[in-house]
Amino acid sequence: MKFISGSIVGKKIWSDGLFTLQVDAPGVDPFEAGQYLQIGVQRPDKHLHRPYSVASPHGRVLDFFIVRVDDGRLTPTLWSLTLGDRLDVATHAIGSFTLAHVHSGDDLWLVGTGTGLAPYIAMLRSSETWERFQRVFVVHGVRVANDLAYQAEMAAYSERFPRRFKYLPVTSRASVEGALQGRITTVLSNGELEFAMGAAIDSTQSTFMLCGNPDMLNEMETILVERGLQRQTHKQPGNIIVERYW
Repeated sequence: MKFISGSIVGKKIWSDGLFTLQVDAPGVDPFEAGQYLQIGVQRPDKHLHRPYSVASPHGRVLDFFIVRVDDGRLTPTLWSLTLGDRLDVATHAIGSFTLAHVHSGDDLWLVGTGTGLAPYIAMLRSSETWERFQRVFVVHGVRVANDLAYQAEMAAYSERFPRRFKYLPVTSRASVEGALQGRITTVLSNGELEFAMGAAIDSTQSTFMLCGNPDMLNEMETILVERGLQRQTHKQPGNIIVERYW
């Protein structure tokens, strides 16, 4: 694996331990929104790195949406980085969680928990999303209000595309104004999600991309299959595309 040395040119702290790093890394090969890159640092004994979905389209400056794991090997170091510090970035991105693998539907549902929002930020910033889909729905599940990020950007899309875009946060541990309370799977099952979005899930026009907590992914897939949707496979197109990153 080949790495280049990038420079931290921006750091946005959303809450304690939840942050976005902007890295100037001009040598990264072109990639598709939704793919991921390895980022890391050199230690005296070894190079520590792990994959992160890029929260921006390909460009000179790349965004990485990260949550600090206090006993983790890498994220405490990433959290400590400041402007001007160096960060190694792989030159080549991989992953199939991209719009190129979405084959059907007028309505695109982007459902994620925690930092699973990252690939969707890249997609929303890409013209392909708005050229291909009539409506885009973003559902972001978190525990509490402080875990919500990119709120201003979501509001900007709502203003720019009032008939085509809808953003809905779902908080599991606290009541938050403008959000549904509970788990994403619960508000889907009881009808609250579709009511809040003002849109019905339809196997002929709805495509779901799912990213985040494994339990959410498994339960969402089960519910959606029961609703008539089909998971995408290498051999058969479908309208459920899943990204599993842990």
